[in-house]
Amino acid sequence: MSEQEQKNKELTRAFFELMDAGDADAIADSYADDGYVQTMGNTLISGRRGKEETRVFAGGILSAFPEGLKFTIHSMTAEADRVAVEASSKGMHVSGVLYTNEYHFLFRWRDDKLVELKEYMDTEIVTDVLCGGVKPE
Repeated sequence: MSEQEQKNKELTRAFFELMDAGDADAIADSYADDGYVQTMGNTLISGRRGKEETRVFAGGILSAFPEGLKFTIHSMTAEADRVAVEASSKGMHVSGVLYTNEYHFLFRWRDDKLVELKEYMDTEIVTDVLCGGVKPE
């Protein structure tokens, strides 16, 4: 593994630490100015968001977990500028429902900044818990 691939894995681990800490500003600051996150699926939270929109959006999602949303990394693979991560999350939602989900994330880094994050997860759980059962029209 190259030094840059190792560095990208370290940046990815640090990003998960920011999510565990619920630090929306630091999460957004991890992005390059042209960076974005794309949440896959057809849910109310699906779509593509740039750096500044991510700052607000991440804060909203994370604030729905007063005791925090904790991520566990199960595997991580780095190649060139990309890091693929299999992970799970667990946290008590403000609704009183325990939220657990399984994910695949694809991170792409440039100059130690996140330029692309693709998030794949169980969208039925997202709809049921995060979106209160409401589906997009």
